[in-house]
Amino acid sequence: DAIRGMLDKLDPHSSYTTADETRELQQPLQGKFSGIGISFNMKQDTLYVISLIAGGPSERVGMLPGDRIVTVNDSVVAGVKMTTNDIRKRLMGPKGTLVNVGVKRPGEKDMIHFGITRDEIPIYSVDAAYMADPKTGYIRISRFAESTGEEFAEAFNKLKKKGMTQLILDLSDNGGGYLNTAVELANTFLRAGETIVYTEGNRSPRYDAVANGKGGYKDGKLVVLVNQYSASASEILAGAVQDWDRGVVVGRRTFGKGLVQRPFTFEDGSMMRLTTARYYTPSGRCIQKPYKMGEKADYAKDVYNRYKDGELQHADSIHVADSLKYTTLKNERIIYGGGGIIPDVFVPIDTTEYSDYYGKLNTKGVFIQYTLGYIDKNRDSLKAKYKDVNEFDAGFKVSDEMIQDLISQGEKAGVKYNEEQYKISKNVIDYILKSLVARDVFDQEAFTIIYNKRNDLLKEGLRVINDDKLYNSLLKSTE
Repeated sequence: DAIRGMLDKLDPHSSYTTADETRELQQPLQGKFSGIGISFNMKQDTLYVISLIAGGPSERVGMLPGDRIVTVNDSVVAGVKMTTNDIRKRLMGPKGTLVNVGVKRPGEKDMIHFGITRDEIPIYSVDAAYMADPKTGYIRISRFAESTGEEFAEAFNKLKKKGMTQLILDLSDNGGGYLNTAVELANTFLRAGETIVYTEGNRSPRYDAVANGKGGYKDGKLVVLVNQYSASASEILAGAVQDWDRGVVVGRRTFGKGLVQRPFTFEDGSMMRLTTARYYTPSGRCIQKPYKMGEKADYAKDVYNRYKDGELQHADSIHVADSLKYTTLKNERIIYGGGGIIPDVFVPIDTTEYSDYYGKLNTKGVFIQYTLGYIDKNRDSLKAKYKDVNEFDAGFKVSDEMIQDLISQGEKAGVKYNEEQYKISKNVIDYILKSLVARDVFDQEAFTIIYNKRNDLLKEGLRVINDDKLYNSLLKSTE
């Protein structure tokens, strides 16, 4: 408490985490963990297996999607209101150790028992990589982890073989991760000697990260998608692309997290992350948005305040002082500092289909809970009917019966049905359901493919990248 009290009086990003909190923070960035290789979710105190890691420990012993895990070793985990995190701790453990799992399988009278030897399980940071049109590759990165560089290279090469000649890189909602991973990816697009980012602080001498010229995509057209939740490493990459006129940044002003933390790990596994410097884009822009020392609560409300002030809906609501004017390093286009990366092409957030009813269904987890039950009943028939996500996209429709069941699920969760608001949000509700069903039948990439049918950032990115005149004009000098 004393350490946290001290750090709270500093900047918004200096922090202390316990040993457990530190492990949870680092695990998604390390690219792997040791466990049994399942994706699961909770429905009414029951643990449902949604999918299995191909070739992983659970698949090898014969566990199936749809199985309900009732016991883990000597502990009953069903019907006891155990948190997802508590269950995860029981399933994870050192590689090579044994965990005994008791499973109830639909159609089977008796419980099935598995002895599963834990193994290393990969955590992927490239959520999707597919051809958005015959010549445009699309790659979505959810975080900058240890394995992101390898994942990106594999995805990029896969798309090149499919005829990709131009790339859309989606960093929307990407909260960052490892600096060296962002530098590795930026190196893909920049030429030898071009600065990617530099850091500097009162007690930290300037350090420049510079491209080595070995990147494999230094010339083709490039669009980077960002939004208000793109932060830290995402901003480093987007800022480097923009500053060197290497591509067009499309979306909304990024989060503005440009403080460098140095980690201090203690003997018990806890960690203090202390801010020591700031990130700067190659043109000299400080990525960090303004803040007042010791006022973390106001800082945390920044994205909400942007929405309230109209910045997320209207580009002219972004107010930047002339003193924060910079120019790009090749074409001398005017760009601005002041916190975050302001995109070259603004895409407003669409709130026309938002309603309180939809919002409550979302925050109460009704979509997830309904989809679990629907998949549980229909998994086999869906897999038999649709061989891949393209067949699913063309043939699957959200039925009236599904909507009625969703409404009933909402009522049970305390979300009162509102017909007028449902009609406002009908299209987005249908797409959320279809996307979630696709994810649970196939994988995360399937979710992204379906959901992207409504993605205004991607639509604008495709418009820009496929219009040579527009694309080139956006990169020309604004003087």
